[in-house]
Amino acid sequence: MEHILELYTHPYQPQRPLVCFDETNKQLIGETRIPLAPRPGGVTRYDYEYTREGTCNLFLFFAPLEGWRYVKVTARRTTQDFARCMQELVEVHFPQAERIRVVLDNLNSHTPWALYETFPAAQAKRLVDRLEFHYTPKHGSWLNVAEIELSVLNGQCLDRRIPDPGTLETEVAAWVRTRNARAAKVHWRFTTADARIKLKRLYPVIE
Repeated sequence: MEHILELYTHPYQPQRPLVCFDETNKQLIGETRIPLAPRPGGVTRYDYEYTREGTCNLFLFFAPLEGWRYVKVTARRTTQDFARCMQELVEVHFPQAERIRVVLDNLNSHTPWALYETFPAAQAKRLVDRLEFHYTPKHGSWLNVAEIELSVLNGQCLDRRIPDPGTLETEVAAWVRTRNARAAKVHWRFTTADARIKLKRLYPVIE
């Protein structure tokens, strides 16, 4: 836990960016009837019936020091999907970085081996050499700042019926552009000193 908290205290380093990574899914919901347009001063009214149109997965990258984020919408959440996200992080978003520090949880697909299972060995090694994984503790995924950004995404963009992957991608991309234009950041205030007081029960007792 403390090594994650320490990461958040490091100053911005262009050659060693800090990127928090997390994922969520979105149930796609279609309408059975056309929503009623709002009257003056009112809101759009939707029928209580709906159709289930499957799910999509959303991978979120968030660089807290830059106030930058990116969301990738995929049909699934497989080991290969994770590996391709890491490839995109290295080759598209931070091609000039010497090493990218990635904060992520302990999901079984979140390993360097995922890249070796997806790409030829030489390519996988080049990517892995540019990545530095920092895992949150078991039951401690709340330490990942990306979870906060996902909560904002859910509240500002996903808390409504979205019928298909194309619409989801369009809406999420618009949200990303707006947040990035503002360079919106998360003000993380939980420190190692706080952890040693508030989470004292988690530390070993020295007799």
